Amino acid sequence: MANLLKRRRPVLFTVIGATVATGVAAYAYARRKLHPTLPTVAHVNLHKYMGLWYEVARLPARFEKGCQHVTAEYKLLPDGKVRVVNTCHKEGLNGPVKKATATARAVDDTNSKLKVQFFWPFEGDYWILDLDLSDYRYALVGEPGRENLWILSRTPHLDRSIRDRLVAHARELGFPVENLLFTPQPISE
Repeated sequence: MANLLKRRRPVLFTVIGATVATGVAAYAYARRKLHPTLPTVAHVNLHKYMGLWYEVARLPARFEKGCQHVTAEYKLLPDGKVRVVNTCHKEGLNGPVKKATATARAVDDTNSKLKVQFFWPFEGDYWILDLDLSDYRYALVGEPGRENLWILSRTPHLDRSIRDRLVAHARELGFPVENLLFTPQPISE
């Protein structure tokens, strides 16, 4: 009897794993359907979007807990994908540096909806909801579940009127902007 259980253990773990994965996927799908469709900008020129961005504000996320002086740097790769390097200073503007590297890919011709993968096989949505289309100086980025949101700027600090407009836009889209954390950034770079 013990030998039979030992042989079936891998099958049992596979069934349990598949059941948990199905449950998580169903939960995520149900949460997404609670919200209306999330509109993105009509088109993003990926070449202009590349470079260094500063995080102005974000909704709380466990992977950014304690982060200050947060930046994201994007580099277009020869295959059309985007290399992402997120940098965070833990517990202070000059605190220890924590970096996370990912790869992103556009999911349609607008380039406004990307899938970002920090580790295989999981991908997250990165949708560009608002963008300074003339100079690409600021961006509002979120995802359909309304759990993640970022206000990004090419400079450490964004003009207050622009920031307020982006927060109002996010509120209209159904994001819980009352929970926004405004990211401390250095006074000058």
